[in-house]
Order: sequence, then C-alpha cells, then structure tokens
Amino acid sequence: MMEHQVVPSPGARKRRKRVGRGDSAGQGSTAGRGMKGQKSRSGSSIRAGFEGGQNQLIKGLPMKRGFNNIFKTYYSLISLETLETFDAGERITPELLRERGFLKSLKQPIKIVGDGQLTKAVTVAAHRFTGSAREKIEAAKGKVEEL
Repeated sequence: MMEHQVVPSPGARKRRKRVGRGDSAGQGSTAGRGMKGQKSRSGSSIRAGFEGGQNQLIKGLPMKRGFNNIFKTYYSLISLETLETFDAGERITPELLRERGFLKSLKQPIKIVGDGQLTKAVTVAAHRFTGSAREKIEAAKGKVEEL
C-alpha cells in the first residue's frame, strides 16, 4: 500500500451540520433551538452564576470570593518545642530536621515559630524566624542563622 492509497474508513469522516439552511437540510426553521423561549432568541445568553433571580450561591458564601496568589511563599513551620528535643550545642539545619522526621520535604522554606520554651543553647539555621522565636533562642544563649 502506498501513501496516496490510504483512505479513511467509511463513516469515519462526518460532515458538519449546517443549521438554518432550509427545512429539507434537516436543521431548518428553528435550527435545533426548539420552539420559543429565551434560549431560542438571538443574542440570548444567561450570565454565568445566574440562578433565575434566586440569591446566588456566591453571595451566600462571601468567603469563597477572591483568588489564590500563585506567588505566595508557604513555609514549613517548626516550633521551639521541636527544637527542645535536640541536644545542647547542636547546629539545627533543614537537612537535620528532615533526617529526624520533623519535615516531610525540603522544598518549602522553614520558619521557626515561638511556641513553647527553649532551655538549651542551640544554633538554628532557617529561612525565617518570628520575633518571639528569635528572642527565646537568644535568651537561651543560642544562635540564629538566616539562610
């Protein structure tokens, strides 16, 4: 078989339906729009979310409005309670936190939050620190390193 002999199977290529081109064409007069009503008229389109005058769903759920910012940075949060489980003098890095099972992944940056108390002097390397976390780490004679 040669390239010029290749033909589609019978019925594989359907002709498009040309509506409104006379009754004998099969889709004449109403052109498949039915008889009367709003949807049969030209230029008729009901806007998205319209519910026939009933109070719209979106108005009943105002908290669902707005958008999600695709540039927002999401941080993995680590509390001072978690840091308390490490030994004094230890340097706590994202890799060490991942190794000990406190982080699922290293894809997100890490933020240290000031929940709980810290009594050991540790060096903490993270991307962000809350003000209270920074104060508590330094009060315990520890060091803060921003990555």
